Amino acid sequence: MRGFISYLNSPELVAGFQRCCGLVPRETRAQVSQNGLVQDGPVTSHRRRAERVANGTSRAHDRNSNYKPGSSPREAQGEGRPKSRYEVRNWLFYFLFVTSATLGHEVFYITFLPCIHWNLDPFLCRRLVNVWAVVMYIGQAMKDVLKLPRPPSPPVVKLETRVDAEYGMPSTHAMAATAISFTLLLSAQERVKFPFELGLIVAVVLSALVCLSRLYTGMHSALDVICGVVISVVVMAASYPYWGTIDYLQLHSPLSPVVGLVLPLFLSYKYPELDHYSTTRGDTTIILACCSGCSVGYWVNERLGLTFDLAGPFPATLPPLTLAALGLGAARFLVGVGMLVLTRQTVRWVSLRVLCRIYGASVSDVDARRRKEIEVPYKFSTYVAIGLVNSILANRVFVMMGLWDLGNSV
Repeated sequence: MRGFISYLNSPELVAGFQRCCGLVPRETRAQVSQNGLVQDGPVTSHRRRAERVANGTSRAHDRNSNYKPGSSPREAQGEGRPKSRYEVRNWLFYFLFVTSATLGHEVFYITFLPCIHWNLDPFLCRRLVNVWAVVMYIGQAMKDVLKLPRPPSPPVVKLETRVDAEYGMPSTHAMAATAISFTLLLSAQERVKFPFELGLIVAVVLSALVCLSRLYTGMHSALDVICGVVISVVVMAASYPYWGTIDYLQLHSPLSPVVGLVLPLFLSYKYPELDHYSTTRGDTTIILACCSGCSVGYWVNERLGLTFDLAGPFPATLPPLTLAALGLGAARFLVGVGMLVLTRQTVRWVSLRVLCRIYGASVSDVDARRRKEIEVPYKFSTYVAIGLVNSILANRVFVMMGLWDLGNSV
């Protein structure tokens, strides 16, 4: 069993998958082994070892092979380092997996989930945001507790650099893709009529593409991805019987807004500490803040008597997808995203300046903005505001603009 786990965690397995998909390193002096993997020749390997010694690189630091002791935060995130040279021999796989990798980014979910709210059913968005926040916090925290490194380069080709200083186990892309896809599938069957088999195929394909994209981009081992999927499945299976209860308490409990604000903020401040800067704390704070703002917003909508949820009986039959409906959906998306961007820029600008003034730091000082006492509150306040605008304000603006039909809502 230990040998099989080591095999799944092997960087050679990732490099082999990349080569099978037509992504190979462009080495000047390399040898190709019998199994098709690129191996360094004597000159290349000795040169790399000499460079590591000369640069003082220690792969034992915090057990993260992607972090260099004494490096600046920009270098720790992969900025300022020479980019890996590679050759793409199959552009179909390249565009497929690079595009699929974006489906697991926080920016995608922060636009995709509101789109569900604005164009389908806020009930589904509420479920998805709750599950997304839980699995992402578990995954991000596990990374910084376990401190297991990502696959090293070489032999792996790295296509991403922003999260290179983060640890690898588990893959939060795999966790989020699995949780979002199957939560949407399970929740949608309660609300709307659709072919369940087709939905299952779509969920499996989308989550599989995101998982495989983490191998293709060289950011995770197969073990990281498998563990990410398993953790999401366990979390969903354990919480599924209580989804209805959580929905009710979130909308009707007088303590809901207090818990919705205090608990995510507490978890953001108590996030596991590292001895170097990593994007995991900031990204986790963003996710928790979005969930917090949406949770409070849904509770407020219930108090105001208009949740914009689909009207029953359930499962409801969706109206036909016409050109007019597509046009309205596109208009809601553009107006809604514009509101979220404006909210982000405004609240971020104000909160950063207030906090930097309090702590005597310069707004232009990147290192100061990464201090916990500044990063956590400014990101939390910014994305709580985004969650509130998404859940409370956006739909009311759509109604005022004639982009939303209240006849199908409650």
